[in-house]
Amino acid sequence: MNFGKSDLYRKSVHNLIPGGSHTYSKGDDQFPVLSPAAIVKGKGSHIWDIDGNEFLECGMGLASVSLGHAFEPIIKPVIEEIYNGVNFQRPSFRELQAAEAFLELLPMNHDMIKFAKNGSTLTTAAVKLARAYTGRKIVAFPGNHPFYSYDDWFIGKTNCNYGVPEEIQNLSVTFTAYDIDSLKKLFDEYPGQIACVITEPEKNVCYSGNCPSGGHPEVFLRNAIDLCHKNGALFILDEMQTGFRTDFPGSITKFNIKPDMATWGKGIANGFSFSALTGIRDVMNLGSIIEKGKEKTFLVSTTHGAETHSLVAGIETIKFFKENDVIGHNHSIGKKIIEQSKFLIHKHGLSEHIQVLDCNWMPGLNFLDSRKEISQGLRTLVMQEMIKQGVLFQGIFVPCFSHSENDVNQFCQAFDFSLLSYEKALVSGFEKYLIGEPAKAVFRKIN
Repeated sequence: MNFGKSDLYRKSVHNLIPGGSHTYSKGDDQFPVLSPAAIVKGKGSHIWDIDGNEFLECGMGLASVSLGHAFEPIIKPVIEEIYNGVNFQRPSFRELQAAEAFLELLPMNHDMIKFAKNGSTLTTAAVKLARAYTGRKIVAFPGNHPFYSYDDWFIGKTNCNYGVPEEIQNLSVTFTAYDIDSLKKLFDEYPGQIACVITEPEKNVCYSGNCPSGGHPEVFLRNAIDLCHKNGALFILDEMQTGFRTDFPGSITKFNIKPDMATWGKGIANGFSFSALTGIRDVMNLGSIIEKGKEKTFLVSTTHGAETHSLVAGIETIKFFKENDVIGHNHSIGKKIIEQSKFLIHKHGLSEHIQVLDCNWMPGLNFLDSRKEISQGLRTLVMQEMIKQGVLFQGIFVPCFSHSENDVNQFCQAFDFSLLSYEKALVSGFEKYLIGEPAKAVFRKIN
């Protein structure tokens, strides 16, 4: 609970960096006052803050770390590659090597690939390709999914649309995730105008019992792909969260589906800045320079998009996944978290106030107040109490290959401790036990 240096950090950083970090999900408003402000290092599944406090990390770098922090089978070849230089006037040979390694995972799905440094760049590139291919303007996505891009086509349709012209906002439309009837209504409302539908293949809420998919998102996906094609639109699968987590390489193969394009990032290079857009040749070739006589689509052109060390991180991560049952291990850890959490919730008599999402690749918890409504205050209280026990947790557990049985035990001990405060807070109110304000929603209109 020593956060002296963290408190000083917080006082300085907001004067220099808008938001205090480079990802809003990592901001101070997402955590309790009693929490680490900045991290110094990580190893495996544990991290250390600037005050020297050690924590079990549950979020694993916003789900970008699939194997573990400073994971030697990845960082050793990355370090060796850095000594060869990372960026040149012409492409590195690693670009072809990485393209072959990734597309080999999708032999029946996709033919071509493009790399970049972050997911937003590539979801926007996919939207641009869809507009070029169809000659249409409107983009459709689930309005109840949290994030697809910081670019205008998406962010303009959220509560954080300040600065996005209304004309741009009107080029995006939303439907209810995994609800095929909701999507059909959009095609009926905008006949011949929708260029593409982009959606995540599955979420941990798909298995909560409150999802329109009924626990079978693959049924929605197949119907949605058919619906798009019947209406002349393209279908884009966003595998940023699910890639290298739901399956290897992702839900595209788990469900044996063929979207027109798919976007990948986060865990595919164990935390390194490496993202990819894959797709069928007819669509991807619009960004080609060898199709003589055809109009060129300026797809993605980034100076740092194919830095050699990040490509090597991707190549080596693929290699490690092939040689080891990473998915099996991670799902096993997730299953244990689910089972033990349910046991502890029942033990404390809180089964009506804490919901467990039965998703072994990303277990989650919903915290409900005495009226059985979602409570940011109670959630933040749990975060505060678990931090006291050396566990950095925001309501979602993202299993990685470095998580062990001991980590599961540490999580459960901290959760058990935290539920004691939860019981009291249900009666007396979280305000009596929480230091500072509750965490806030990232996508909010007013600070």
